[in-house]
Amino acid sequence: MKIVVIGRGGHSKVIADMILSDKENEIVGFLDDKYDDVGLVENVYCGPISTAIHLLEHSRDLKFVIAIGDNKVRQSIVRKLNIPDKNYISVIHKSAVISPSAKIGHGTVVMPHAVINADTRIGVHSIVNTASVIEHDSVVGEFCHVCPGTTLTGTVQLGKGSYVGAGATIIPNAKIGDWAIIGAGATVITDIPSHCTAVGIPAKIKKVNPVMEEVN
Repeated sequence: MKIVVIGRGGHSKVIADMILSDKENEIVGFLDDKYDDVGLVENVYCGPISTAIHLLEHSRDLKFVIAIGDNKVRQSIVRKLNIPDKNYISVIHKSAVISPSAKIGHGTVVMPHAVINADTRIGVHSIVNTASVIEHDSVVGEFCHVCPGTTLTGTVQLGKGSYVGAGATIIPNAKIGDWAIIGAGATVITDIPSHCTAVGIPAKIKKVNPVMEEVN
């Protein structure tokens, strides 16, 4: 499979390793706006993100993955490029444990040793990071980031764009609102509203974040 990776930072290094662990895959391009021009770097196509549209016009079978950790940036790129959903792939590490009844949306990345248990739903363009655990019947919205070592116990709901910091734990049935931020190491025992940052054990709301206009 010929794959173009959007993003050229640390997160993309991990995703590139995951892609290349399957010998049937080939990374044919890296796109990032740090590139001003289009060119070849070590025989791989490199250029600004907008050139994804041009590449797809010349090869309809190309697959893309957005390898950028920032949730709002991933959403903005998806909306600006407006390429077909079928051209986004999910990248899942071979060491991840995923229930046959779990559903994972396109463009989502599941990192090494992550566990996704029965009847869990993961939205599009989300990140389930290294050694995180998402227990049964949980729902992770689109453009979320579940950081390394996080545990979502049963029937947890994460709203769109939410961010759960490394090592955090969320108790059963808790609901996290859209674009909420859970601090690293926090223990969430109550619902957290949208656009709030919650930290500590037990997690308490530290601040209400500005509601930023979403890019169309």
